[in-house]
Formats: sequence, structure tokens, C-alpha cells
Amino acid sequence: MTNYDKIQAFVYQEARYLDDKQWDEWLQLYDEKVEFWMPCWDDEDKLTTNHETEVSLIYYPNRYGLEDRIFRIRTERSSATLPDTRTGHMISNIEILEENNDEIKIRFNWNTLSFRYNKLDQFFGVSFYTLKKVEDSFLITNKKVILKNDYIRQILDIYHI
Repeated sequence: MTNYDKIQAFVYQEARYLDDKQWDEWLQLYDEKVEFWMPCWDDEDKLTTNHETEVSLIYYPNRYGLEDRIFRIRTERSSATLPDTRTGHMISNIEILEENNDEIKIRFNWNTLSFRYNKLDQFFGVSFYTLKKVEDSFLITNKKVILKNDYIRQILDIYHI
């Protein structure tokens, strides 16, 4: 299996874990020091560039933030999750941007269909990952998600992107 095939399988696996609500397995794909960031669009239709001084749609400086989200989802303390949301992720255009002995930087397009309140919503964008090479797989050490349709009518959560 080539590196590209492994990356493709890894990205598809992450999407499947989200769609199937396999939260523990999904969390295991992330390094403890992962930075997870989804900037937002400013009034000038440009992405914010600094999570410390500008608004972000989602920002977690490490995996603890992701673990907290999963805890809230499981304990029904997440308004984004009640009632339950069904999702289907589609991934395309996976590209390797850089690679060295320790890590690989990739980007890909995604489209997520979401069903909640008897309505179908669609989210789409591009993601940039830094993957740390670990044995015969990877861990996500950096995840930047750009949501292209940011005018949405519901609360957004980690499984929508």
C-alpha cells in the first residue's frame, strides 16, 4: 500500500467514525497536542488568521478540548446534538502538500450532509491536516478546517465538518 493509499484510508476512516458516532475511535486518531482550528470569515469575506485575537468557529489547543466535546455529546449536554444528528461525509481531492521523515501535510475537500429536525443541511469546505507518522498509520497533530458555507441555520459541531 502506498503512502497515498494509507492517507486516503485514514481520512475515510475518520469520516466513518464521525458518521457512525464511534467517538473513542475518532479521538484515538488525534495526537494529545493536536491543534484543531476552524477560522471564520470576517466582514470583508476573508478568513480570520489569528485564533487568539479574532473570532473562530471552533478552536481547541489540544485533544482535551475534543475529549470535552465528546463528553458533552455523550451526556446530552450539547445543544448541537439534541435531537440526534445523522451525518454523511464525502471526501475528495486528497493532496499531499509536503512530506518528510516524521510527518505529512495534506489537504482535501469535504461535503457533509446532516439530517436533524426532519431537515437536510449541507456543509462543505476544505481541510488541512498535519499527520504524524506512527508505525503503520498516522496521528493528526494539526487540523485546520475552512467552512465555505458559513451562513448556517443551526449550531455547528465537530461531526458536521
